Amino acid sequence: MKTNHFLVLALAAGSLLVTLTFVPVAGQTQNTSPAGSALKTSWGEPDLQGIWTDEYQTPLQRPAKYAGREFFTDEERAAIDAKRAKKLDHDFRAERGTENDVAGAYNAVFHLRKRTGSRTSLIVDPPDGKLPPYRPEIAQRQATWRAFYVAMIQATSACKKQEPECRGGTYGPPSPRLAEVAPFYPWQLVDRSDGPEDRGLGERCLAGFNLEFANVNGFSRRIVQTPGDIAIFHDSGQGQGWERNIVMNGTPHLPPNVRQWWGDSRGHWEGNTLVIDTTNFTPKTANLESRENLHLIERFTRVGPNTLEYMVTVDDPTTWTRPWTVKQEYTKQSDEQNRIYTEPRCHEGNYGMPALLNGARTADKAFAEGRGPDPATIYIANTSAEKVGADAEELSCDFE
Repeated sequence: MKTNHFLVLALAAGSLLVTLTFVPVAGQTQNTSPAGSALKTSWGEPDLQGIWTDEYQTPLQRPAKYAGREFFTDEERAAIDAKRAKKLDHDFRAERGTENDVAGAYNAVFHLRKRTGSRTSLIVDPPDGKLPPYRPEIAQRQATWRAFYVAMIQATSACKKQEPECRGGTYGPPSPRLAEVAPFYPWQLVDRSDGPEDRGLGERCLAGFNLEFANVNGFSRRIVQTPGDIAIFHDSGQGQGWERNIVMNGTPHLPPNVRQWWGDSRGHWEGNTLVIDTTNFTPKTANLESRENLHLIERFTRVGPNTLEYMVTVDDPTTWTRPWTVKQEYTKQSDEQNRIYTEPRCHEGNYGMPALLNGARTADKAFAEGRGPDPATIYIANTSAEKVGADAEELSCDFE
């Protein structure tokens, strides 16, 4: 089974209801101040505590149709919402009775559809709302991975049927490259099961420090403060969340040779804004092609009782030709309705992975004894699961 990172959500036509829980923290102030004034903790810091989520869906990059325009009109937003609402009942089934049909674990209920936001792109810099161009070496890295992946699946139904996954490849006997180590640490499924790394980060319940705005998971974040300390729990996917403890004591970043899954986050206050500088990522994660050289500068500013402004500047001179900036507004969730917070859990990597690897070894043994198909001819990343991923990408087309 290939895991696609989608929250299980209750969907209404054109809108999204997310039920979260939250334990109030001692010292949190009540939301009684007028919009725009800073709410303070009992020890005098700007109060950012609570569970915050983006209640609107906005394309990361500005569609060509809206070039030169930062905002949608109300009429355009309503039209986009109506178009997207009609897709809520869409589902996909592979040919009934096939392996792909049985293996498909995700359908439309896992898709995230929120109301359309006011801005035509999350990217506010560059001014055109587009990602800066990738550096030339990124295309070479993508080609290297593509050639490796196509070799992994050349003996499977994906290439036999000339599915899009085999684009540029040909159907043939199992490739000798099946025994090769991946050219770089894989974050996606390799289409073999020689070890847990072959199964990708999703099935291993390893979220990595994903660029939240670049995903369709419907992230929320829970911020907890104590004097001199801040923790942020990022609730994502199907329990693939992660906890960040923000170092606030003014010490420098870790040495360059120390790399961490979620990077090294150092924070400080600039007036009422929390500024977090994060470096020291590991090459084992990938964010829009950026890996260990990713550098984030995040800014959290509470601009009203229930509104948190979030801006992040993304930089990696080995990936993009210039830095770029995203802006979002998060809405505070009810403290009363979320007074009990149950930390989500992703169990596929905890319980499913040993079974997946054991099953692969059983298939290897059966083939060696002449009792089953060659595992190299089985396409693990079934097209049913791939279709769900494609549907998620299709959401971006709703803004066209």
